[in-house]
Amino acid sequence: MKTDKIFYTLFQVFPELLFQLLGQSPELAQYYQFNSIEIKELAFRLDGVFLPDENRPDDPIYFVEVQFQKDEEFYWRFITEIFLYLNQYKPLRPCYAVVLWGSYNLDEGLPLPYQDFLVNQRLQKIYLDQIDPQTPRSLGIGIIQFINAPPLEATQQVPLLINQAKEEITEPLFQEKVIELIERIIVYKFPLKTRQEIEAMFNLVEWKQTRFYQEAKEEGKLEGKLEGKLEGKLEGKLEGKLEGKLEGKLETISSFLRLGLTPEQIAEELKLDLTLINQYISSQGN
Repeated sequence: MKTDKIFYTLFQVFPELLFQLLGQSPELAQYYQFNSIEIKELAFRLDGVFLPDENRPDDPIYFVEVQFQKDEEFYWRFITEIFLYLNQYKPLRPCYAVVLWGSYNLDEGLPLPYQDFLVNQRLQKIYLDQIDPQTPRSLGIGIIQFINAPPLEATQQVPLLINQAKEEITEPLFQEKVIELIERIIVYKFPLKTRQEIEAMFNLVEWKQTRFYQEAKEEGKLEGKLEGKLEGKLEGKLEGKLEGKLEGKLETISSFLRLGLTPEQIAEELKLDLTLINQYISSQGN
């Protein structure tokens, strides 16, 4: 599952989630904007940066990274990227690094040269399998727990999350975006399950009535995600006939755009050239 991409989308939808996980007031989120930022000279991107309001000079920048696998180079790379950002943008405010580890046993420890970061609390680690039970229960926290839940628990959580979204979110478009995010996590979390198996597994009575399901079925998107059958043809506005797996990937672009992903994120998600992604988006707008 593309867990890091899910989390970055989650922070876009629920920016207060970071502050809940840090034990701070979720109200702080109103003074921040969550972005991905490119370091131009070296052509790499920091995927998760919480930038504070310019009118609040004492509020820190938070650099957030999600890690669901062991990586001996992780801290070397992450902290180096932060210092490159600081060199390029030169922000005159405090900065903190936050790592969301999928589980405690994935963290191999901070390299010796960087251990002062821990002493000075400039680096904060959150282990998602050890979230404090006293953390206030919110829809965002519930979605995190669903991402980390074993299959048996997940089957019980999904209907509860969807009902919670319907009860707590009154703005229709925002509610729809959150429910689509939950559905997207289902698709990624159970990639080998068929559509029928997912319906039975989660007892999703309303699954077939959702816009996500209807559009995915119409264009062959859900079949491509769940069954590996990428069908259909893209005609007319893109040159040539794009068949098979490529067609199926292109047809998922609209869903990713609705979920708030940028063309660059979509290109990385689908392992396709950014030019092709932009061509497809332009063709749909004509």
